[in-house]
Amino acid sequence: MMSYQDRVLTCRDCGRSFIFSREDQRRYIQKGYLEPKRCPACRQARRTDWVLGRGSYSPRGRQVFPAICAQCGKDTLLPFEPHRDQPIYCSECYRRRRATSG
Repeated sequence: MMSYQDRVLTCRDCGRSFIFSREDQRRYIQKGYLEPKRCPACRQARRTDWVLGRGSYSPRGRQVFPAICAQCGKDTLLPFEPHRDQPIYCSECYRRRRATSG
């Protein structure tokens, strides 16, 4: 079993330093990903641009719906209209919940 340590990386978009945590490293390895090139804020901005149709590979004109994450309270955008009877999660909280429920 590999031992992971928190690492400081530099975002290629904004140039800020960010922590690539041990938990994130484990998750990246399990999914076969390389280390991230962008900080969490720039990754979220790219996802938002994609959903809003501003990215280079975006589905233009796609409707999005604003929501608030039931777990952390962060604003998020959804590609579907949320139902009032179900909690909504930002992508980060949703991934965490899926990882712990499976």
